[in-house]
Amino acid sequence: MSLYELTIPQFKNTLGQLEKWLDAAVEYAKTKSFEPNVLLTMRLAPDQYPLVRQIQSVCDTAKFTPARLTGKEPPKHPDTEQTMDELRTRIRAVLEYLDGYKATEFAGKETTQVNLPWMPGKHVLGADYVSQLQLPNFYFHATVAYEILRHNGVPLGKTDFIGHMSLH
Repeated sequence: MSLYELTIPQFKNTLGQLEKWLDAAVEYAKTKSFEPNVLLTMRLAPDQYPLVRQIQSVCDTAKFTPARLTGKEPPKHPDTEQTMDELRTRIRAVLEYLDGYKATEFAGKETTQVNLPWMPGKHVLGADYVSQLQLPNFYFHATVAYEILRHNGVPLGKTDFIGHMSLH
């Protein structure tokens, strides 16, 4: 499986599901008569990011992964989202950005040296970057976002997390 197949379709699927989770959260808030944006400040533990930052992190991982592998400039987001609609806009912007990638751009990137901004003078190879850092980071933040919503009563199940599967 190529780095493209491991990243772009997976990121797009989960980001699409994440947007559906936000829709479910809004509907749930309506049924319980509370402002849905209050969920954005919720967290699982005092030392973890709130929901809004979890979603920003999912988006950041999805855009930085292909950008660093291919040498492209990712879109900039100032992390100022304060509403479900603003988060949806960010998710859609990242999905649009990911649509600009082609599988051919990832050919041979397994051995590309990826420099990590927070570790000056160090690098990781593309395959390790994807498998050891970016995929775990992406799914960690997606899982925490899902769990924050579930913990607060939003009716989501496993299929809401998994999303599309190619059945044969």
